[in-house]
Amino acid sequence: MNGPTLLARWRKLGTSPLGRAMFSRALGAAVPYSGTVRPRVLELEAGRARVELRDRRRVRNHLGSIHAIALVNVGELVSGLALIAALPPTMRGIVRGLSVEYLKKARGTLTATCECAPPPEGESLDEEVVAHIHDAEGDEVATVRVQWRLGPVKPKDGAPR
Repeated sequence: MNGPTLLARWRKLGTSPLGRAMFSRALGAAVPYSGTVRPRVLELEAGRARVELRDRRRVRNHLGSIHAIALVNVGELVSGLALIAALPPTMRGIVRGLSVEYLKKARGTLTATCECAPPPEGESLDEEVVAHIHDAEGDEVATVRVQWRLGPVKPKDGAPR
């Protein structure tokens, strides 16, 4: 899905709690692995996204805190939402790398945020996008750095646009 389509769907659904829940559910269906943690999109605009991750047994580790990979999952998702929403329809992106810094045990409802500048249109480039994950007290529990490879969308016949 390209940025303008993603934003149009958000603008249609994101104005009410029920619409945000529907958008989040549809996002989970479109991106099945990310959907496993049941992220709830709270805010989305070009270059900015905010996603909630609720603490449930399904996302916990054996220590009773939210699993490290659930944190990476939501961090990658929020970075992708912010970045893809900022891309023109002629550009696409794919993750090339991830790194994470765990700062505190993650417990309770978490909020992942990401802000990024729109990249230049038309050229292939690598872009690092950083997501910050905070607990309900406002403490940062993890920082996720996502390396994205951006480039022009290729038409179906394989010729560059």
